[in-house]
Amino acid sequence: MNIGEAASASGVSAKMIRHYEETGLIPRASRTDAGYRVYGQRDVHLLRFIRQARQLGFSMAQVSDLIGLWLDQSRPSRKVKQLAQTHIAELEQRISELQGMKATLEQLVQGCHGDNRPDCPILEALGGDADCCAVHGRHGD
Repeated sequence: MNIGEAASASGVSAKMIRHYEETGLIPRASRTDAGYRVYGQRDVHLLRFIRQARQLGFSMAQVSDLIGLWLDQSRPSRKVKQLAQTHIAELEQRISELQGMKATLEQLVQGCHGDNRPDCPILEALGGDADCCAVHGRHGD
């Protein structure tokens, strides 16, 4: 199948398939004499694996590690579990950061009159010298 068909079958865009090839995440596709990429069911299966891992928020490096573990039939499952647990900890950290940002923004919105007056505590906090987000652990990312 061509790249468009592989994209349709896997749910991964043709652009991302080319990107995955360029970065070495997936092997380069074989080519026809005319230079068109050719994909098989195994390629589509790998692309679906990548799509699902990315939907769970795994980084490209983690996806690469997962592919290696997936293809290694003698792998110990503890390695896969450890990688997933590490990712869960990263997600929990990100959730905490997002909750802090939300709380800070809620405080700023609470202080804003939202009327025709030009003064705005939201803009003042964003433009001020003090770090408006320091209270919640966010320091100018």
